[in-house]
Amino acid sequence: MKQFDIFIRTRRDLENAVREYGFVPLFANSVPGFSVEENVDPRAWYSSGDSSWPVWEWKGPVIRDTGCAYGKFFEKKAVFASPEWYAELANYRRDGYDFDARFDDGLAPLRDKELYDLLDSNAPVLSKHLKVIGDYRKGGKKGFDTVITKLQEQCYVLISDFVYEHDSKGNTYGWGVAEYSTPERFFGESFSRNVYKRSPHASYLLLKKHLCSMLPQASESDIERILK
Repeated sequence: MKQFDIFIRTRRDLENAVREYGFVPLFANSVPGFSVEENVDPRAWYSSGDSSWPVWEWKGPVIRDTGCAYGKFFEKKAVFASPEWYAELANYRRDGYDFDARFDDGLAPLRDKELYDLLDSNAPVLSKHLKVIGDYRKGGKKGFDTVITKLQEQCYVLISDFVYEHDSKGNTYGWGVAEYSTPERFFGESFSRNVYKRSPHASYLLLKKHLCSMLPQASESDIERILK
């Protein structure tokens, strides 16, 4: 694996980076230079002329075209992750547990299981629909953002697409709405077959080696922090 060295001008650049490096964080994090934000043409990050944010519009197409996972995987920040490396991250973060086993062993609270089960039974599902059917609203259940972030960090949930609203003329508008799924539903049998094929510690060592070789500017503690 060569050193992480990208400059993003187009959606194709971003797609190629995801395929080549396996992990591409969207925002700056503990490792200097390891993000789209720090390596993007300013005109693609934000264009003041029409108040557009091109990179934001690329997220859904990048997920679809590369088949990558996307979600809050490093330090509660969004990351694009290739299918192969996401499976290793999921094995490490899950520590050998599927979600039901984690709950049965008392390692997940009931509110996490309620949201996970609701999402799993409706996936893929838009965040706004998930909040409605789960009664996550004023006067209803609380903690949606906290739990959905935790489930992404633990690699039980990912963002499978972004869906835009349309006006009466069929034009898209506003920010894309996150569509959630589980890795098992999103990737299918290829994920289920490979996610637990080695020990969680073996996956951790592979992840650490991969990131250390790709990010020579990072200290060992930096790598451990984003993998934690």
